Amino acid sequence: MSAAKDVILPVILPGATLGVMGGGQLGRMFVHAAQSMGYRTAVLDADATSPAGLVSHEHIRTAYLDAAGLTELARVADAITTEFENVPAAALEQLAQTRPVAPAGASVAICQDRAREKAHFVGCGVDCAPHAIIETPEQLAAVTDDLLPGILKTSRMGYDGKGQVRVKTRAELIAAWDDLQRVGCVLEKMLPLAYEVSVIVARGRDGQIVHFPLQQNLHRDGILAVTTVPAPNVTEAVSQQACASAHQIAASMDYVGVLCTEFFVLADGRIVANEMAPRPHNSGHHTIDACDVSQFELQVRAMTGLPLVAPVLHSPCLMLNLLGDLWFPGGVTVQQEPDWAAVLALSGTHLHLYGKAEARAGRKMGHLTVTGATPQAARATALQAAAILGIAPF
Repeated sequence: MSAAKDVILPVILPGATLGVMGGGQLGRMFVHAAQSMGYRTAVLDADATSPAGLVSHEHIRTAYLDAAGLTELARVADAITTEFENVPAAALEQLAQTRPVAPAGASVAICQDRAREKAHFVGCGVDCAPHAIIETPEQLAAVTDDLLPGILKTSRMGYDGKGQVRVKTRAELIAAWDDLQRVGCVLEKMLPLAYEVSVIVARGRDGQIVHFPLQQNLHRDGILAVTTVPAPNVTEAVSQQACASAHQIAASMDYVGVLCTEFFVLADGRIVANEMAPRPHNSGHHTIDACDVSQFELQVRAMTGLPLVAPVLHSPCLMLNLLGDLWFPGGVTVQQEPDWAAVLALSGTHLHLYGKAEARAGRKMGHLTVTGATPQAARATALQAAAILGIAPF
């Protein structure tokens, strides 16, 4: 089976095997969705205890670029996707020689590199923060003062706040680049931020595209903490602009699959694109419990050529990330299980744990989605759950 663009691919029906590169929690939720629709699954991840590998029909325990592992995945899977933005694009391109791969390696390569990502936004006519590319001492010296204060971000391998340094002065910028080992970076001007939103779209092979309602996101220490839907501060104008921009970003890559684009809404009401992820996204986990179709089911539909349907939010909700810190209340050194019984005694709570045995500070161990009859009811219950778990109020 060829994945060449000029070949009309057949719909891949339940009973086939879907492969996923990466074994984390996103892969785990993809596997659950695929299996519920009747597909077999195969995960490629080197970790023998990876969350997705533990629940998949098959687990190929090799590195992402291992030739034998990629050959085996292509042998057993009828179509392949990725759950991690830093899976090497070259591995996806190799798999695409014999199997449909969505998203394509070329799209993932753009999302993996902040410099290319910014260039893609600009090329689409989508505003992003003023920025400068820093790959050489000469480019560092040429940075203009109006970009400070700013955030210096590594161009590659950065996520959940990793590889990011806030800098106020030129001296701090120089020191930060040194601390980052002088790898390629993007310096982004800090802007007056009102709030953050994300748009998750799914785009099919035929160009059909659908999206979820905007999610409003609260980050703490660079990691998503709370997602609220409907987004309480979003105006209709912001919603329309963000959705149109997300559609344009996906279409201009000829993207197939689920794509999340994060936006900053500024104090003056303007929106700027921050970054994108070529996969389902943490801010979309609520869709499992609060929508009639989840982001993971749409990922399955997009990669197999099944019809896409516009998702409907049937319940207002909040999603709380459950980080490993919650397993060490009050600074204790011995891991303790949070009081799930007390949390689940609250109406509308939906607990998702990812099967990770070891809790660590900042590690995503699970999430809690709280649904309610009204946004106010969902928020009130979410605050109760947060208080039980030791999550700071919001």
